[in-house]
Amino acid sequence: MSYNRTLLILLIFVFALPTVASAQKLTKKQLLKERVEMQRTIDSLKNIIEGGALEMSDTTQYEPMSGPEGFNFEDSEHFANVDPGCNPDSLLSMWYIQKRLTLSDNERDLDSVVLTSNIPDDVYIERLNRINSFIPLTYNSIVKNHIIYYTEKMPSKASHILGLSSYYLPMFEEVFDYYGLPKELKAMAIIESALNPTATSRVRARGMWQFMYRTALQYNLKINSYIDERLDPLASTHAAAKYLRDSYTIFGDWFLAISSYNCGVGNVNKAIRRAGSRDFWKIYPYLPRETRGYVPSFIAALYLLEYYKEHNIQPAQFNLPAHVDTVKVNRNLHFEQISAVIGIPMEDLKNYNPQYVQNIVPGTGGECVLQLPYNYTIPFIEKEKEIYAYKDSIYFNAITKQNIKEDASKSGTGNIVHRVKKGETLGHIAMKYHVSVRNLMRWNGLTSKSVLRIGQRINIYGGSAPAVSKGTGSGSKSSASTSKSGGYEWYTIKSGDTLLGIAYKFKGVSLNDILSLNGLSKNSKIYPGRKIKIRKL
Repeated sequence: MSYNRTLLILLIFVFALPTVASAQKLTKKQLLKERVEMQRTIDSLKNIIEGGALEMSDTTQYEPMSGPEGFNFEDSEHFANVDPGCNPDSLLSMWYIQKRLTLSDNERDLDSVVLTSNIPDDVYIERLNRINSFIPLTYNSIVKNHIIYYTEKMPSKASHILGLSSYYLPMFEEVFDYYGLPKELKAMAIIESALNPTATSRVRARGMWQFMYRTALQYNLKINSYIDERLDPLASTHAAAKYLRDSYTIFGDWFLAISSYNCGVGNVNKAIRRAGSRDFWKIYPYLPRETRGYVPSFIAALYLLEYYKEHNIQPAQFNLPAHVDTVKVNRNLHFEQISAVIGIPMEDLKNYNPQYVQNIVPGTGGECVLQLPYNYTIPFIEKEKEIYAYKDSIYFNAITKQNIKEDASKSGTGNIVHRVKKGETLGHIAMKYHVSVRNLMRWNGLTSKSVLRIGQRINIYGGSAPAVSKGTGSGSKSSASTSKSGGYEWYTIKSGDTLLGIAYKFKGVSLNDILSLNGLSKNSKIYPGRKIKIRKL
């Protein structure tokens, strides 16, 4: 450990003693104020000792610092070995950064602090007005806090995100343009995952766009023992675009649609009812705490993308290929076979194809695509037979396949079956698996009056699951609710149903599908007992 770092730790310890000693006598508000003052002191000490540098030289492990309402920006020590100006020969540095920019279990509450900047408010306002955004970008004290955090409190992390943005954001823009949606929505991926394709949250949301298991299936993302398309940047962006299109159809307001992406349509509607308004800033106090900062973070992320130069932030440079080719695969293929024969690093294959969770492209089960840098495309085509034949008896024997199935069952991509123990309630079980009691009841056909039995099996779906009809408890839809006639699948509306909720019950069916098939609008009233078309057979 360096002398400077040792001195810094000692000084922090000395300054922290008075706060620790008096902590029990302070209120929560006073403690928050003390925390802010202590952080300022620490920052000042860093600047004094290290000449203003934010990077430290060793790589000692530490507790992560969480970013505002979304992702975890860990301290700059983890980036010490990755020079923003470097030009590495592979994507190893990109992988390294993505592993560090992960979701945090503890979001920083920027409502409880007031951040200050030398930049006047009128400059922020003028800059936001100059951003050519289809979505209006509001400015207020809350947004200001988030802008300062993004541009002044995490320069090293912002640099790496900007570096990744140059690779991923053009892809996102193309997808949103395809669906006729504002391209500014691309910034949501920064909030969701810091552009980490393999990010996983504490409630098992996965990928760059943080889809839950059931929602992913609803929007046609494939999840099985070999593939999790939530981790595929392109496929998951298509799913995110469809979700946002559906949500905007419901609310007709982008701030509300964006908020619903974080907390769900139901919570946004609840906030609207409580506030008696559909204006985002009026419903702001009624939204879940973790959702309130989502829109301000969205605005701050767009600001960062546009004005990072004005804040002397430079994007990290990565040696990303100018062009990536898509190769179709119709047989099972292991990444190690490709790497051994044509020399592409394994980490590159994983970075370009994160959806293949076992490092296997399962082409035998249906045509799959493999992303390769353009300079490896011709060698792959020329040596395709050799690649498939390379140690195929080792990579695809019966034992290997069984191990893959067992690994997949442990990964949480499917459902968990919990057996009720003595004294357990639905509340206890919900807290244990980070799901809601309402979902537990829905997944298992239970009501608030249901009595749990010791040994009873409770299905849990990683935060989301196929909807079931009340009283079935089987995990499948009740045959009484669906029927087939006239070339369509029909659904009989039940009390409490919503059009979006009905869409969620059927894989591959969107809200817009139901509206167009039945000549309905987002404001159409539906009544129990009425039948509506779901899809063509």
